[in-house]
Amino acid sequence: MKIIMLGAPGAGKGTQAKMIAEKYGIPHVSTGDIFRANIKNGTKLGLEAKQYMDKGLLVPDELTVRILLDRVAQDDCKNGYVLDGFPRTIPQAEVLEAELARRGEKIDYAIDVEVPDENIVRRMGGRRACLSCGATYHIEHVPPKKEGICDVCGQALVLRDDDKPETVQNRLNVYHEQTQPLIAFYQERGVLKTVDGTQDMADVFAAVTAILGT
Repeated sequence: MKIIMLGAPGAGKGTQAKMIAEKYGIPHVSTGDIFRANIKNGTKLGLEAKQYMDKGLLVPDELTVRILLDRVAQDDCKNGYVLDGFPRTIPQAEVLEAELARRGEKIDYAIDVEVPDENIVRRMGGRRACLSCGATYHIEHVPPKKEGICDVCGQALVLRDDDKPETVQNRLNVYHEQTQPLIAFYQERGVLKTVDGTQDMADVFAAVTAILGT
């Protein structure tokens, strides 16, 4: 079962992707995680990707496609996978489709998690991160025990640059221009399914599993 998660940044598709991966026993392949690992390790790819991510821009196709195709060719993906953060553009989707077709494979489901922009700006603006240990919080939904302080290591929490309202809005603008057309792309291929991402996380997942089957 090969699944693509669609939706604006902050819509919650990453959380749903992880839950899908756990329930169905397939890898959660997140380009964001791949890029963050490269950034943390200071690789050439990571440093290049960081220049775009810090500005809320999409990482160029040639960087993204190369690392993604290598990842889904690995043995743990032979029974399927859930893609989170890829494809983000029509050219990426076309490259992926062509590569899968060459292997006699195709995408089974493209699940769009729908959330209005204003909800996303509010959600992401409430995020806080610990740069020391990597723990994450939300001032409304998962607050730290002591305001502004990490529960795990006691260091100060910060609002990351890519969660600031102006950066979030920029990312949303880029999404609407470059990524939202994927909805029509996968609808034409008969694999698009849509869920209401404004619901409680468990309710969203129930809607997803109703699509995928138990």
